[in-house]
Amino acid sequence: MPAPQQHRLIFRHIDEPGYSNDLACYVRNGGYEVLRKAVQRKPEELIDEVKKSGLRGRGGAGFPCGVKWTLVDRKSGKPIYLVVNADESEPGTFKDRYIIHQDPHQLIEGIMITCFANKVERAFIYIRGEFPEGARILEKAIAEARAANLVGPGILGTAYGCEIFVHRGAGAYICGEETGLIESLEGKRPYPRIKPPYFPAVLGLYQCPTIVNNVETLCHVKHIADMGGEAYSKIGTPNNTGTRILCVSGHVQRPGFYEFEVGKVTMGQLLNEVCGGPLPGRTFKAVIPGGSSAKVLKFGERYKGKRKVGADMVDYDWGVDDIPMDFDSLAMIGSMGGSGGVIVMDDSVSMVEALGNINAFYSHESCGQCTPCREGSLWMKKITSRMVHGDARPEDGALLKSVADQIAGRTICAFGEACAWPTQSFIAKFGDEFKAYPEAKKQPKPDGVPELV
Repeated sequence: MPAPQQHRLIFRHIDEPGYSNDLACYVRNGGYEVLRKAVQRKPEELIDEVKKSGLRGRGGAGFPCGVKWTLVDRKSGKPIYLVVNADESEPGTFKDRYIIHQDPHQLIEGIMITCFANKVERAFIYIRGEFPEGARILEKAIAEARAANLVGPGILGTAYGCEIFVHRGAGAYICGEETGLIESLEGKRPYPRIKPPYFPAVLGLYQCPTIVNNVETLCHVKHIADMGGEAYSKIGTPNNTGTRILCVSGHVQRPGFYEFEVGKVTMGQLLNEVCGGPLPGRTFKAVIPGGSSAKVLKFGERYKGKRKVGADMVDYDWGVDDIPMDFDSLAMIGSMGGSGGVIVMDDSVSMVEALGNINAFYSHESCGQCTPCREGSLWMKKITSRMVHGDARPEDGALLKSVADQIAGRTICAFGEACAWPTQSFIAKFGDEFKAYPEAKKQPKPDGVPELV
């Protein structure tokens, strides 16, 4: 079956000839018309539309956005804040920064609709420190919107007002975790908080109720407010509604970002047809479907089980090519949609060396608050580093898995799983390669494959 056409909702105007990121261009293309209509509605109606839409967060966990909004403590008497997670620190993910660079007003409009719906008067965009140009673009766009009475006090002739502030982080992966982000935003070391009691919806920024949403998620809010939640829910597949931006990197002929209805494209269609297949003379070996913390999938392996289709449970027997690219299907086979970062590896890749790179990253990014994560991520890095630099042993795979097993589920935040899952899945899928690596390391690399130094 041929791949479906892209359904560009968030990227509708991005890369169009003549489209720019300034306010005038955005308004010419219908920008802020949805906000004009939204502020004439009841906030509760907008929340209900988002709930009906079935929108799930596009930052990693896939939690229903409307449900998150309804969990906010609205009886505390405290102000409610919106925090926009623009940290985008998951390796393999590059969609949010492109939205910010190319269409910042779409994000601002989504923020303002969200703030109006939730009676928020202060919103903070927390942007990764390595995105200085993105921060500059956002500051300029917010200033343009404020001058046009679209941000700030009394927007669009109403009594409602909301300010948006840009806050630059220092480039820590852990700030992608919502409570670590909040700690950083408050000017503290980004140690994630214990939940309970520190659920952001109740005790978030400045101990006030707080909504934390991803950049892409908030852009979808604009389109839900425009077309209505029921119409939006018909895009995509049941429980996986709307569109999703997939960031494809690695060993394909056409890497890049692609926007499809959720669940309407399979992994095989995405990689072989949309992305042009493997590089000449190569074959696909493995793929990480949702950013580097997602569990790796092995080409040639079958994934079997039962899935719900309508009211019935039916059997499935999928190879990697058959897997629908949606939250639930990827979870059923033991991985996750995550941040939408699809990392492709062909038969030239040593899985030991690939894991060595991943382990070095997570060891560097651990905040150090939890002992299993702080010490375990360092030990995994030390073992894989020792292996790739010439001192590998056949039992190293089992040792790595043992260390990883002592991390997952034993930490305050999900970073423990993020650093353990790659090791667990690499060993489970490619254990024989880890056992054979000591001898393989002694052999010269094939032509065109550099030695890791």
